[in-house]
Amino acid sequence: MGFFRLPDLLAKERTIADAGFNRWLVPPAALAIHLCIGMAYGFSVFWKPLGGALLGPDGAPLPSCAAGAASFGDKLAGTARALFATDCNWTQFDLGWMYTLFFVVLGCSAAIWGGWLERSGPRKAGFVSAVCWCGGLLISALGVYEHQLWLMWLGSGMIGGIGLGLGYISPVSTLIKWFPDRRGMATGMAIMGFGGGAMIGSPLSTLLMSKFATPGDPGVWQTFVTLAAIYAVFMFAGAFSYRVPATGWKPAGWEPPEPTASKSMIAMHHVHLKNAHKTPQFWLLWVILCMNVSAGIGIIGAASPMMQETFGGALIGQPDIGFAELKQNPDLLKGAVAIGAGFVGLISLFNIAGRFVWASSSDKLGRRPTYLIFFVLGIVMYVLASVAAGWKSLAIFVACFCVIASMYGGGFATIPAYLADMFGTQFVGAIHGRLLTAWSTAGILGPVVVNYMHDIRLEQQVPFDQIYGPIFYVLAAMLVVGFLANLLVRPVADHYFMSDAELAEEKKLAHEKTLATTSGQASDQVKESNPAIPVLAWMAVGIPLAYGIWVTLQKSAVLFK
Repeated sequence: MGFFRLPDLLAKERTIADAGFNRWLVPPAALAIHLCIGMAYGFSVFWKPLGGALLGPDGAPLPSCAAGAASFGDKLAGTARALFATDCNWTQFDLGWMYTLFFVVLGCSAAIWGGWLERSGPRKAGFVSAVCWCGGLLISALGVYEHQLWLMWLGSGMIGGIGLGLGYISPVSTLIKWFPDRRGMATGMAIMGFGGGAMIGSPLSTLLMSKFATPGDPGVWQTFVTLAAIYAVFMFAGAFSYRVPATGWKPAGWEPPEPTASKSMIAMHHVHLKNAHKTPQFWLLWVILCMNVSAGIGIIGAASPMMQETFGGALIGQPDIGFAELKQNPDLLKGAVAIGAGFVGLISLFNIAGRFVWASSSDKLGRRPTYLIFFVLGIVMYVLASVAAGWKSLAIFVACFCVIASMYGGGFATIPAYLADMFGTQFVGAIHGRLLTAWSTAGILGPVVVNYMHDIRLEQQVPFDQIYGPIFYVLAAMLVVGFLANLLVRPVADHYFMSDAELAEEKKLAHEKTLATTSGQASDQVKESNPAIPVLAWMAVGIPLAYGIWVTLQKSAVLFK
């Protein structure tokens, strides 16, 4: 009967593993959730089909709700009308606000409910994440079917955004506790999935839309419903596969490092969530993450047009043709667009690889030295990219942004381990949730800076191939700010750490148990893991990820022809 009692199944006590549990089952559970919610990065695949969803009597798409808008205010007025209108099409500007909502709500929800997650456990958080993300997709499907933009914003943007926040931080604390010997690698494996979700979801969505599309219907709402069903299977499987280690558990043969000078940046005790934001270290790390993300997210979001405008006809073997002439020739422009798409695919691969490689490397290098590399190398890459644009050296330009993309992803994956080093592991998931408000800020700051400078220079009639040079220097300046903040990071002062009695009380409130008390429990614990189970678990997430990588490599291959 217990199987049918959902609250019992979701209780944290049911997730505490016995000593024989195989910790390598936890990363694929985290990946199962992150690969699904990572589709947030790929939602732009729906913009074009939705932009022409409503057809007139002659079979041509109806005008947009913002038809004739000449200013930003007019565009906003058009979007306000589009929220409830059923007689006009949506623009990319209207739909793009969902992308903003995703990451603003992600950061806010992670900050608000991070403390609840620590006490309720990753299984309950993962379950709620699945309900919100998949339920949001179903509400969005209804919004598309009824042509109600506000339902799209509410469904995927708001409710789905809450699912993003809870799903994103759900495995962080758990993985760090399962892998105290390799904190960076553990979080890198999971957060790699968030970067890779769009590589799977985008081609899958394109395939589904092509199957469902009819002459009068682009097949988007059916695709949303199908994705919700597929994601529900993976996310619920991931949530119910979560296990947390009992208090006192440690990997066989591993001993915690002694508090020596060389390990002074690794805390031996734990800071309470209510005190973390009172430390200078929290705000320094907030600035570090914000600057690293701001310097990357804006330019990565504009990667394809940046490539086309900077190199023009050189992309298709005609270096004498600039972008102004290129865009007047649809046939030539099509080839340049394909090259731009290949560039986007390539930096996506480096973004994902960087999440695992840089985070794993930080276990050896240390967290602060790793971020010093990010900032110093990032500054060099942006300066070199500006020079390469002047030289019209496509190879150097592409290489620079591949490195930048890897460090952009690496910054996301390394920050949870940096937090664990600074504040201990008891509340690291909740502290990470609050720190993600830096991501929400960067998600606005980076694109606004890049797009504003781009449009201003375009209005000043600066040649297309010279637009981005000063933008690169501004982004490099952001990295300088991050570099200085990282230099100021020092170990947390002793008075911020909890006493042993306070820690014991928090462990009690979080329903934690010691190894001795978990033995003999008759719940759904795994006492002796079948060696085939981890293999099957990794295949379940590895095969879709390999599919996404293969599709992206095919798109990127055009760069090397």
